[in-house]
Amino acid sequence: MSAIAPPMPALPVAAAAGRMRWSRDEIVARLVLFAVLALLALFLAAPLFTILVHAVQDKQGRFVGLTHFIAYFSTPSLLRSVWNSLWVAAAVVAISVPTAFVFAYALTRSRMPAPLKATFRLIALIPLLAPSLLSAISFVQWFGNQGALKFLLGGVSIYGPLGIILAEVYNTFPHALMILTTSLALADGRLYEAATALRTRPSRQFFTITLPSAKYGLISAATVVFTYVVSDFGAPKVIGGNFNVLSVDVFKQVVGQHNFAIGAVVGLLLLVPSVVSFCIDYVVRRKIKAQLSARSVPYFPPQRRITDALLTLFCAVVCGLLLATVGMAIYTSAISLWPYDLSFTLKHYHFVLVESDMAQAYTNSLVVAFATALAGSLIVFIGAYLIEKTRNLGMLGRTMHLMAMLSMAVPGLVLGLGYVMFFNHPANPLNFMYQTMAILIISMVVHYYTSSHLTAITALKQIDNEFEAVSASLKVPLFKTFFRVTVPVCLPAILDIGRYFFVVSMASLSCAIFLYTPETILASVAIMHMDDAGDIGPAAALATLIVLTSITVCIAYALLTRVLLARTQAWRTLART
Repeated sequence: MSAIAPPMPALPVAAAAGRMRWSRDEIVARLVLFAVLALLALFLAAPLFTILVHAVQDKQGRFVGLTHFIAYFSTPSLLRSVWNSLWVAAAVVAISVPTAFVFAYALTRSRMPAPLKATFRLIALIPLLAPSLLSAISFVQWFGNQGALKFLLGGVSIYGPLGIILAEVYNTFPHALMILTTSLALADGRLYEAATALRTRPSRQFFTITLPSAKYGLISAATVVFTYVVSDFGAPKVIGGNFNVLSVDVFKQVVGQHNFAIGAVVGLLLLVPSVVSFCIDYVVRRKIKAQLSARSVPYFPPQRRITDALLTLFCAVVCGLLLATVGMAIYTSAISLWPYDLSFTLKHYHFVLVESDMAQAYTNSLVVAFATALAGSLIVFIGAYLIEKTRNLGMLGRTMHLMAMLSMAVPGLVLGLGYVMFFNHPANPLNFMYQTMAILIISMVVHYYTSSHLTAITALKQIDNEFEAVSASLKVPLFKTFFRVTVPVCLPAILDIGRYFFVVSMASLSCAIFLYTPETILASVAIMHMDDAGDIGPAAALATLIVLTSITVCIAYALLTRVLLARTQAWRTLART
């Protein structure tokens, strides 16, 4: 008989537990990541939940179910705002996305001279540096009752859907352009070589190769533009006239009538299109497949003189229109009184910076922008690093990533409304933060968290996880690896995140419209108030100051980046040599 092997002895409980024991670095990493997650839950999820609670309660805090929703949809004028927001956003998508696609195609698939491409690209991104009210003020000056080109509209008023559409096309164009330029930048030259060898006409190549390869970029650009238009408050407030949209309804209900219940209902309705667009974009991104393989060859567009000339002319016209928009705002800020006294003067800048309280608003915006850039860069990068480089996070990592992505789907106006309802409650121990500069900074960080998070994740994925593994085997503390390896390698991405936070915080209005006080008022809010009071010149001057400040910071960023990268990225130069 063959001997039966005795059963394997059970592992000691202490040994099994030892294998599962976390190191000190892993414990610290989880604690820090949990702290970042708690911040997002407190400053993002809790305010949104508070809006939901207010939407189903009366003023005495009693549950009333869908009563407020029924009352809203029973009011024709309020219900019309939903339809107005949807069709205006669809119209902007139909104009902005195709225009941005042709512009991006010209930058990536034509033989346009490189200096021209760089110039066109720079001009196309100028709207990112300006508050959304700037375009509305400019179009009023161009096509308003006293507009320079009013005759071109043939009697149609600029105050209403036409003005909102024009202003939002200007505001959303660079957002769509950046997405589509990235989508068209990479292409497999073998596909075009095969098509050319088969004598396929260029037009057929465009519809069978170029357009299908860019379809996900087009869908993503469309969802981003749609979400931006539905949630934007500045342009409809300035140039919308009596044309009601959801974003303006929220402001009227909360600020004008102090009706927080209906304001919460409108806030939730405003959240629906953003969430749907976010879900569509998320599904599209998951279906994107790599267009380049190891065998791919770069695509160099052929010389097509007529096509290249037409694309160059198209880009020149678009850039001319963009410059005309921002140029009108600058011109308005430098003349005495449009259209009666066109003499040049600096009195509007003197009024803004010296004679009035607007200098405090401008200073507040600088403080908020710099603080947001510093705090946002730190929190976002640390959170992304811990998600990407900490092993076996499980549910904690997935929850953190979900929270980081959620802020993209929340319009700034809804977030600000949630902060009012949540932090202004007397029973909230964090009530002391309400009406402070801190709440403005936090709202900016949370609102623009997602884009910065994706930037940080993309940069961190380029670093092999072996760095952390080797450091752990050598018993090097995690923070030393972070500061000595990860931060220097990812410094370009960190600086990009800081610049992004600064620029968007300087121009943001939706987040701050419910949160400011006379002491913490921001420049974007002050522009809206001056426009309401008819002070177009000072409003244009303050908007111009925001643009010039953002441009100055971007130039300083470029110079600082060159110096810092020369000191910390020398290994890249050595690797190339």
